[in-house]
Amino acid sequence: MRALHTALATATLILVTCSPAFASDAGHTSEAMEHAGKAQAHGEMGHAKESLQHAKDSLAHAKAAGKEHAEAHKHMDEAVKHLEEAIKHAEMGHGPESAKHTEEAMKHMRQSGH
Repeated sequence: MRALHTALATATLILVTCSPAFASDAGHTSEAMEHAGKAQAHGEMGHAKESLQHAKDSLAHAKAAGKEHAEAHKHMDEAVKHLEEAIKHAEMGHGPESAKHTEEAMKHMRQSGH
């Protein structure tokens, strides 16, 4: 039950914090945020396999966003580093540690301004 509440809270947080991004930029940053949120939620629930896939999807979009938005490159680079760590931990079956890295990645994505 706790995992369900965590997942719902995470999804709500993502929608609230990303709504300007969805409105103004339906590109890679939005996709990266969406997948990172799902990776975090699955990691917190101990679903390493699902967390891994969403972290990989988020990483691909974060890299593309970093290329598109040169001024936000620094933050997207940091997001990429955290997503790579999230993937590494998810592959080892460490869902909670993977979730921490996806959370950090999302912070940097938000700071990128895109």
